[in-house]
Amino acid sequence: MKLSVGEKVSLQVPLPYLKTADPISMLRPPDLVSLDEVGVIIGIRANNLLEVKFRRGNFLIPSERLKIFGMDD
Repeated sequence: MKLSVGEKVSLQVPLPYLKTADPISMLRPPDLVSLDEVGVIIGIRANNLLEVKFRRGNFLIPSERLKIFGMDD
């Protein structure tokens, strides 16, 4: 699946933690982003990491853990 900047996405599965997209990353609790929350891809990093803007912050999330918003499997 090819994801690009500006696409709306949501989490496929719960994550054990969230990693912030700050210059000095921090690990945050996973309950900051729910499975039904919609985020926007604002950057693409190395190793299939995407910077996604959610309501409570910007987080680095592996692309395989995301799905395009509105796509049903």
